[in-house]
Amino acid sequence: MDHFASPGPARPGWKTFTAAPHRMLFLGGAGQTLLAMFFWLAELLDRAEAWDTPSPVIPGTWAHMYLMLYGLFPFFIYGFLFTVYPRWMGGEALPARRYITAFLLLASGMIFFYISLYLSRFVLLLGLSLYLAGWGVALHALFAVYRRAPRHGAHEPLLNLALTAGMAGVALFLAAVLFQTPVLFQLSREFGLWLFLMPVVFLVAHRMIPFFSQSALINYIMVRPAWAPPLMIICVVAHVVFELAGLPAWRFLADAPLAVAALHHSWVWQFRRSFHARLLAMLHIAFLWLGIGMTLYTAQSLALLVTGTDFLGHVPLHALGIGFFTGMVVAMASRVTLGHSGRALQADDLTWRVLFGVNIAAVLRMAAEFAVGTASGILNGLAAAIWLVSFLLWAWLYVPMYVRRRVDGKSG
Repeated sequence: MDHFASPGPARPGWKTFTAAPHRMLFLGGAGQTLLAMFFWLAELLDRAEAWDTPSPVIPGTWAHMYLMLYGLFPFFIYGFLFTVYPRWMGGEALPARRYITAFLLLASGMIFFYISLYLSRFVLLLGLSLYLAGWGVALHALFAVYRRAPRHGAHEPLLNLALTAGMAGVALFLAAVLFQTPVLFQLSREFGLWLFLMPVVFLVAHRMIPFFSQSALINYIMVRPAWAPPLMIICVVAHVVFELAGLPAWRFLADAPLAVAALHHSWVWQFRRSFHARLLAMLHIAFLWLGIGMTLYTAQSLALLVTGTDFLGHVPLHALGIGFFTGMVVAMASRVTLGHSGRALQADDLTWRVLFGVNIAAVLRMAAEFAVGTASGILNGLAAAIWLVSFLLWAWLYVPMYVRRRVDGKSG
């Protein structure tokens, strides 16, 4: 039987849509994966004089950074954490009013952001303020679960800190737009990439990949190194310090240990065995990009130290941003959506191809850094187009599940 088929009539509506936090937040995230990249593709076409778009009220690179770091991933992150925090700590489920309020503020903030991007800096600031308020509501909701929970693990306190850093990054971006200050923009970028996204995605992977692997593979010994989360925190903080201090040539001191740790995890988590279950393999493939990305960051830093020349540009950044972060979103959101809609935990051919498309987009975007002139623009545009097509297919497959009842008849 096709596990995507619904045995009964769908009952779309607000009650179904709000029945579980992942439904609302993941749908918002699905929309953002398309809108954020459509904006950037339009920018690229405008630069190539193939599409005439008006000038945004803030630099296009600022808008792209904000959308990719703060506008896209938080919907998936909060949708996931709203679901698993109570389970991890044996706490009470999140009240519906809290995740509904968070979703409405976050979604409204992004709507205002897009509407005002070419019209009004004042309205853009209003959108950013709404988004910041939504982040605050979401973070407060998780803090409430954390405080009342009967037990705490090693991951939740660090996740709380990383989410707080993400909120600070949004506030820094708002201040950068308000005062038109590039230094605040740089701070926001570092907070978003290294103090928010990297810790959150790493910690979720560290918590869940061994668990999912043990569930799917026979005679699998779960390994979850206790030293990894604190090492990761030390490395990302040191990376930011070196970057802000203008010492990128010494950044390898922070990047190399994280690269070794990430590759070690892929090895002890038995990357090769994961291909016995494609939904599991998707997580392992995405995580492998962390080791690749940090190895590239290490090589970039060492090249600067030895030769004074940066040969890699944004190659390491896109290995992380597209390969690791986006790949983990596809893998984790697909798994959560299937499981919480009552379907079998199996990746069909289309889901598998979506992850393949994300990986192709990563490789093309990285290759664009080595190309020159028109070739670079073509590769960059192809990467954006493949991203769009991949997520259009993913949305076509998964978005209907957020507004339909579970196929097994259970609540949620």
